[in-house]
Amino acid sequence: MIQATGLTSSPRKELPPAVDDVSLEAHAGRVTALLGAPGAGKTTALRLMLELQRGRGITYFRGRPLHRIPHPAREVGVLLGDVPGHPARTVRGHLRMLCAATGVPVRRADEVLETAGLVSLRDERLGILSRGMDRRLGLACALLPDPHTLVLDEPARGLSATESRWLYGTLRAYAAQGGTVLCTTADPKEAARIADHVVTLERGRVVADQAAADFSRTRLRPRVAVRSPHAARLSALLAQEARATRRSVEAVHEGGNRLYVYGSTCADVGEVAFRHGIVVHQLADETGDMGPGAGAGEPAPGERATPAGTAVRDAGEPGPADDTARDPDPSPGASAGEGSPASVSSSRRDPGGFAAGEARPVPGASAGEGAPAPASPPRRDPGESAAEEARPAPGARRRRAARARDAAAGLPPSVSVRPAPRPLRPLRYEIRRATGVGTGFFVGAAVLVVSALTAVLLARAGHTPQPRLLAAWPRELPLPPAALGAGLLGALAFGDEFRHPALAADRGTVPRRLGLLTAKLLVASATALVLAVLTVGCDAELLYLVYGREAVGVPADWLPLSAGWLGLVTGCACAGVLAAGVFRSTTAGLAAVVAVPLLVVPLVHKVTEGPAARTPVPLASRLRDGVPLRWPFGGGHHLDAVLRLVAQPVGGALTLSLAALLCAYVLTGLRSRVR
Repeated sequence: MIQATGLTSSPRKELPPAVDDVSLEAHAGRVTALLGAPGAGKTTALRLMLELQRGRGITYFRGRPLHRIPHPAREVGVLLGDVPGHPARTVRGHLRMLCAATGVPVRRADEVLETAGLVSLRDERLGILSRGMDRRLGLACALLPDPHTLVLDEPARGLSATESRWLYGTLRAYAAQGGTVLCTTADPKEAARIADHVVTLERGRVVADQAAADFSRTRLRPRVAVRSPHAARLSALLAQEARATRRSVEAVHEGGNRLYVYGSTCADVGEVAFRHGIVVHQLADETGDMGPGAGAGEPAPGERATPAGTAVRDAGEPGPADDTARDPDPSPGASAGEGSPASVSSSRRDPGGFAAGEARPVPGASAGEGAPAPASPPRRDPGESAAEEARPAPGARRRRAARARDAAAGLPPSVSVRPAPRPLRPLRYEIRRATGVGTGFFVGAAVLVVSALTAVLLARAGHTPQPRLLAAWPRELPLPPAALGAGLLGALAFGDEFRHPALAADRGTVPRRLGLLTAKLLVASATALVLAVLTVGCDAELLYLVYGREAVGVPADWLPLSAGWLGLVTGCACAGVLAAGVFRSTTAGLAAVVAVPLLVVPLVHKVTEGPAARTPVPLASRLRDGVPLRWPFGGGHHLDAVLRLVAQPVGGALTLSLAALLCAYVLTGLRSRVR
């Protein structure tokens, strides 16, 4: 369950806080709706619960705050806004990447795809999904790690009536299995239809905390929606007949051809219109909203106006308009047509939006698919007793029957495996992230083409040393194309995380974990090594085809040159990773790579040219001679080679830059943990 106490947002300037002392509970096995008009503070309250925004108060998820939960994604599934994914990534690739991040088997992606009805769109790009498909994918991402709690911000916003029915049917099925569901909505009729409990916010404060039955009785009121070209005349006739029969009937003319009648029925209104020859274009039962404060306190005497401008008589006054309100067990979903005044329906509906006896569709099943899949074992909250779950409530028998039908819905089976140990999980995630889009392959291909053309032009001009010719490194450029490409790929490793924060859906920022950093450094280094080898190979092959064997001679000192070349490209890739992680931008990561030869190399060159400078070779000799044990397998020669590389201006500058960026990354990670 969710227990939020004293949630208060930090005020800005002289404005009041968006959320002021909000406390609520969402129990396991129930759907709790957070209701409020736009600007009431619903999204801010969710962000405070999830620790995505600064403020006061505390929220417990099954007795623990979110920052005390080792794997938050396994506890809370979150959907805030659109799906934060790279637009060029496929639906299936995005879910498989999140499988590696959360430590669940890769088959889980196919299971939630089937649940969300996205099997036919699994190879589509995220950038071309419609609004409805994006919300389905968002729910699939929230269900992926099989969390106990779902926190959703207006999940049905922008969806059609059919898609909304599917979505809320899935949420009710999830709650029927023991999960906790907290979602926000701005439609009171929708809240009454899909929720077991409704918490109403107005101007950042809780004004009502009610069960769905009490909410329907105190907040919603039945009415008849009429559309007629003679609405004004019909309104006058209805008022005249109400006075003659001493009935409490209100006819509210909303302008144009729209008329709302309270305290009457479709049959009575239709008979009046028929007797007086009035044409009626619409006649439908609806549920009117009495305003956010209805039922929260003592009603004021007389009439009052709802936000829509409809005059509503006090609930304490007599009249047949309150027949539904006096019903001890009203149906929360007595609304006619998903909130649309043009829909005509008078049948009672269960909280999932389906008429009694009507077959509930299987979530995610396409047309023509058969029986629903068996349900998963119920999720039980160890902190709640069976006595609390068995507490009688109005309409409990009907809701239990609805949940029994929902339990047969095709939700994905529960995950019964532990998260994979680190760093295997971040490594799998990084590999899927890097190979899931074509950016890396495009950059690699562009580097090979540019390097090959540059090598041919340098060979044609002449006067270029053989090592620089094979590396396609003109003296006029600070770095060769391969090093720049490796630096760009490294910067994308963290830059894409901040631009499309797939890992930040439940925590608000990319986690600064050493396991994730190590995985990115390993993948970036391996990519840089492959790019460096392919660059030299492609350049040599093209030079051989164009100019013959003389242009591809192997230098005598090819071994130290090869080590320096591989170290340069790998160092640029690691510098791009660290810089993008520190500055949270791909551009900043690439700029840091370019700054090494332009700014750091001249500084290192000036330091090493001083009269007191010492070469590292004597140091290697002292290390070799001062240690009683000899360096095994010629380790002294390897150490000499490494120190020679570091002693060069570019090598020293890269080493210094990598050390500084690594320290900055660790410090920013520690700072975020202290906060």
